[in-house]
Amino acid sequence: MSNSSTPPASSESSSLTAARRSSHWVRGIVYIALFGALFIAGSFIKINLGFTPVPISLQQFAIMLAGGLLGAVYGFWSIFLVVALTAIGLPLMNGSGGIAQITGPTGGFIWMFPISAFLVGWATDRIYGHAKKIGRARQLLLLIAIFVFGSLIVYITGVPWLAHVVDSDKYDTFSGALRAGMYPYLPGDAIKAVAAALIILALRPVLPRVRPSSKSGR
Repeated sequence: MSNSSTPPASSESSSLTAARRSSHWVRGIVYIALFGALFIAGSFIKINLGFTPVPISLQQFAIMLAGGLLGAVYGFWSIFLVVALTAIGLPLMNGSGGIAQITGPTGGFIWMFPISAFLVGWATDRIYGHAKKIGRARQLLLLIAIFVFGSLIVYITGVPWLAHVVDSDKYDTFSGALRAGMYPYLPGDAIKAVAAALIILALRPVLPRVRPSSKSGR
């Protein structure tokens, strides 16, 4: 009799595990869509400076939040899917789409956006570990990581590509591209990083966990 009760218990445990995985998966898809929409909205909020084809926008702010709150994997997908859908023609970024959007003057920045979200999430997960709250030293480390991975890293591909694409004697050199595509944006990037860090510190402890885990129950 005791042996006959084992299969139902095992089946119930398997069903519970499967339900948890399904719930976690659905929650992840919802958050990917939500932060993808936030990224799209950020691309429409922009200020054109006139002397450069690179506008000031809230795209990187959305990327910082996606990585910091969703983690590396889901943060990456929330941005990558928008970039991919834009490349195939959907007008999701700046109201336009198509491969020209990805290969234009700002293409070098766009390519790095999903990687930026991944690295912000990767760094944030390691700074937090299993803790819900972190001390002052780790908060400062979080801010630095957000600024480096959420802002500075996109210039690695963005600036050289800008110099390659722009047909201008003033900005088609590397130093000219730095003046047109990096230097004017650093103060704003720093402000975005501070704001993103504050939001992540406030929301991360209360948001349901959506970051993938090797544990089946998470």
